[in-house]
Amino acid sequence: MLERFLNTLQALRIGVAGDSLALVQASRGFQPRRSLLAEARLDPADGAAALGNGLRRLLAGMPAAGRPVAVVLADELARTWQVTPPQGAGRMADLEAAAALRFQALFGAPATGWQISADWDADRPFLAAALPAPLLATLRQSAAEHRFHLVEVVPQFVASLNGWRKLRRPNAWFAQVEGAVLTLAVFERGALAAVRTAVIPPAAGRAWLDAHIAREALLTGAAAPSLVQVCGAGGHGLARAWVGAPGAGFDCMLLDGEADAAASPAWPGAARLAATGRGA
Repeated sequence: MLERFLNTLQALRIGVAGDSLALVQASRGFQPRRSLLAEARLDPADGAAALGNGLRRLLAGMPAAGRPVAVVLADELARTWQVTPPQGAGRMADLEAAAALRFQALFGAPATGWQISADWDADRPFLAAALPAPLLATLRQSAAEHRFHLVEVVPQFVASLNGWRKLRRPNAWFAQVEGAVLTLAVFERGALAAVRTAVIPPAAGRAWLDAHIAREALLTGAAAPSLVQVCGAGGHGLARAWVGAPGAGFDCMLLDGEADAAASPAWPGAARLAATGRGA
């Protein structure tokens, strides 16, 4: 009984990038901490077996049995989008059909081979995410092999939204910076209006951010925000420059905290993935 309780206080998180994996221990309690336990590269020569073989190397000798494990995927391995429910939708099948149609419209192909999950809502736009079915099958097989409890598999942007939910301000736009990619959650009257992704130019200053936010407001039809909250250890240098510079029309706030210090930009990308969402 005590061992099971301690396991829940020290959950494991796996970050899955396109070329690497990382295992992070997330300790809960009065002083939550993140510790990088292991890393593994994915060998392209392994082909379809690369992820499974990488997970075996990552977890070799690790005390994973009986532990809850959350997996955070690099956003490029998943698909994330916003769905507007059809007028008069009253059945789950209506919402699922709307998500599938929107997936095909955005990504140019049916969602065959993808598993879609969402914050299903018949009354307001909602966030949907699709994960590759073969990737999910490999993760479930790894859970069976190593006897851990696979409790969550999410793209990084979803992990960020969920992890910082207690600190997100009403109607503020939410931004994640990872490397040179900015992903925005546009909110209008408390509801998700759009999810937008853009490449950040080198040395982009506050003027670039001001122009980008204004452009996205026009494109989405949403009111320009009074506040943009930014997270992402990979972009803290940029974000701090945005916060410290005078802007036009909105404030910029960096979501940061004591727990973030454990996941600095010096951590490899897969480890930063695993640590995403720690602001909750």
